[in-house]
Amino acid sequence: QVKLVESGGGSVQAGGSLRLSCAASPYTYNSNCIGWFRHAPGKKREAVAAIWTGGGPDYYADSVKGRFTISRDNAPNTVSLQMNNLKPEDTAVYYCAAGSSVVNRAAADEYNHWGQGTQVTVSS
Repeated sequence: QVKLVESGGGSVQAGGSLRLSCAASPYTYNSNCIGWFRHAPGKKREAVAAIWTGGGPDYYADSVKGRFTISRDNAPNTVSLQMNNLKPEDTAVYYCAAGSSVVNRAAADEYNHWGQGTQVTVSS
């Protein structure tokens, strides 16, 4: 059974930084894409960033370009999301997702497995 474990998150003031990490297990899980989504109260779930596990250009939502960076860590199937210059509108529950046959990285229904979510709160 594939499991995604998220770490990081928390509360920061506007302009601050946080780093989220996502580890997929078992390490032999052959995902082709790992992404981060967020869901804020009263808003639709949106894709934030995604990365092909085999390499290639990363995906970023327009709202986070230049502030967030997604990267693969040294550990297998581990991806991090570095979030800088955070804004109050970034406040949401952030979810890690992985899929083995993702084509549209912004489409949540293309991901097979999801983490439990981690809260990010940015105060003004």
